[in-house]
Amino acid sequence: MLDAPARSRLSGRDIRSIAIFLSIAFVLAWAIALPLWFGDGIDSPTGMIGTVAVATMATPAIAALIMVFFIDRDRQKARVLGLWPLKPVHRLVKYSLVGIFVPIALVLVSLPIGALLGVYPADFVNFSGFEQDLAQRAQAAGSGELTIDLGMLVAIQLLMLPVAAFLNLVPALGEELGWRGWLLPKLMPLGTVPAIVISGVIWGLWHAPMILLGYNYPDAPGWLGLTMMVGLCILVGAVFGWLRLRSNSVWPAALAHAAFNGAAGTILIFSMAGEHIDTTQATPLGWSGWIVPLALVIVLVATGQFRRPPTARTAAEAEPAAIDEAVPRSR
Repeated sequence: MLDAPARSRLSGRDIRSIAIFLSIAFVLAWAIALPLWFGDGIDSPTGMIGTVAVATMATPAIAALIMVFFIDRDRQKARVLGLWPLKPVHRLVKYSLVGIFVPIALVLVSLPIGALLGVYPADFVNFSGFEQDLAQRAQAAGSGELTIDLGMLVAIQLLMLPVAAFLNLVPALGEELGWRGWLLPKLMPLGTVPAIVISGVIWGLWHAPMILLGYNYPDAPGWLGLTMMVGLCILVGAVFGWLRLRSNSVWPAALAHAAFNGAAGTILIFSMAGEHIDTTQATPLGWSGWIVPLALVIVLVATGQFRRPPTARTAAEAEPAAIDEAVPRSR
């Protein structure tokens, strides 16, 4: 069973705060992406696209920081954002490890499922697509042929996936500080399921400045790409939200986001040379990649794993209600 919500609606103050937060995050995301819109779009240099993408990831954190410091002026800022306290340590460590390895497993298991369903041509034996990609990179760099065994390179890539969770942590925290750190607890008065679904929809729509240019879904029209992104964000966001609620900390969710981003590119290792991949169907972005996360979310819901530990209360929940809500109105 899920948590019964303490209230069935958001207060006027909550609605105002959420509206301001979303306005800041969305406006900043569009502003950062404007050079691509007025330039070559998805055909811009890879370095420019990467810079814009990373900079955009910081916008939810900027919005959340503005909220706690200047708009809501929360007394326990780090606690409201889920950055603090880092205890109980055993719970934080447990869910941090889950946050690292579960997203990696979700991605790696989804790849053979997609291949079995026939949505993309895979090569799990010779890694021909990976070999072709490495050869093209070497040629572009002006270096010679590979001197390291291909199988060894594949093993190294897979073993480095947990490390990628820490390498990608800072940009991932830029998103998680806003979506799961600040927004999800604000939506919890609606109930766990509505809060997770609504935050997932918002997270997906926030990607619009890049998705509508063809980022992630280059073969799909803009409306379809954005719809696919929203679906992905609801499912993956449910896993990240579960980590946030169970740990009462944003760190496991941030590590999960970082690990998921780091593992998402592993389809390049197992793809077949010369074959095209439609990301609306294959990879973690496509529908075949949603099967395993959906199964996990169903199991988590069925086993009551979205219930928050008795001690897991955010600072916002712990603070006394606003005067206009605490004092009964005269009738």
